[in-house]
Amino acid sequence: MSGSTAGWPALRVDEWTETRETLHMWLQIVGKLRMAGAPMVNHWWQVTLYVTPRGLTTGAIPAGAGTCELTFDFHDDQLRIDASSGARATVALEPKTVARFYAEVMDALKRLELPLAITATPNEVNPAIPFAEDEQHSAYDPDAVHTFWRQLVQADRVLQRFRSRYLGKVSPVHFFWGAMDLACTRFTGRSAPKHPGGAPNCGDWVMVEGYSHELSSCGFWPGGGEEGAFYAYAYPEPDGFKAHEVLPEQAYYFEDGGQYLLPYEAVRSADDPEATLLDFLQTTYEAAAVHGGWNRAELEYEPVPGARP
Repeated sequence: MSGSTAGWPALRVDEWTETRETLHMWLQIVGKLRMAGAPMVNHWWQVTLYVTPRGLTTGAIPAGAGTCELTFDFHDDQLRIDASSGARATVALEPKTVARFYAEVMDALKRLELPLAITATPNEVNPAIPFAEDEQHSAYDPDAVHTFWRQLVQADRVLQRFRSRYLGKVSPVHFFWGAMDLACTRFTGRSAPKHPGGAPNCGDWVMVEGYSHELSSCGFWPGGGEEGAFYAYAYPEPDGFKAHEVLPEQAYYFEDGGQYLLPYEAVRSADDPEATLLDFLQTTYEAAAVHGGWNRAELEYEPVPGARP
C-alpha cells in the first residue's frame, strides 16, 4: 500500500451538516430494509452496509422467494434497487425531503414486488421524526456526498488491512447506519457485563446484543471534530486503558465519550496516512488487549510461512 496522501480528501464537518443529516435518514431507511429481510446475526451484523467502488450497498437481502440489493451509487447519484428476478428500479439522489425519498423507495419496492416493510422511524437520533413526516431534512450536495464516500473508501482500505491481523472473532468492516460510522470490532470470546444501553430512540436490548462479549472496536465517524474522526474504544473498558501510550501524537482519550480519537485531518495531512492510521488502530487495540488480559498469542494472526495473496 502506497504512503501517498493522494485520495484522502478534505471535507469540513460544518460544510455539509445539512446534507449529512439528510443522507443519514436515507441510509437509515435503506439499512432498516436490510434489517427487515435478513435473519438475525450476533451483534447486529446483518443490518450493516458495505463500501463499494461506487458507494454503499446492503448486499443481498432475502425478500420473499428471492433476494434484492439496494445500492447508493454516488457516481450516478441514484439509489439502485436490484431484484433477483432481474428487475431494477432507481431513485434519484437529489435535493428532496426524507418523506419524499421514503415514499419513492417504498413505491419502488412495491413495483418490484419485494415484500419488505420497516418500522418507519429513525434510531439513535433525537428527535426521531417519522420518515413519512420528515419535511425538515431535504438538503443534498452531491459533491460533498461523493467526497464523504471517498473518505470511506480510504478508511475501509486501511481497516481491511488492520482486520486481517486477527485470528479470533472479528467483524467485517461495515457501515452502521444508526450512528453513521464505519467500524471493525475484535472480540476476546469472553462474555461481557450487561450493557446499560441509553442510545436515544433505541431500546436498551439493542446495545445489550451489540455488546454481549468483550471487544475492542475502531472506526471512522464523519460528524466529529473539524473533518471527522477515527475512534477506538473497549467494552468493558479495562483499568489502565485510557492511560496507555498510543500513536500518533495527535491521538487523545476523550473522557466524555470513553474512547480514543484521532482527527481525520491528522491522518489526511500525514506523510504516510495509512501507516499513521494503522499505528492508531494497533496501539489502541493493544491498550485494550494488554490491560484487558487478552490471550494475544491465540488471537493475533500471522500467515503460515509461504502463504500470501
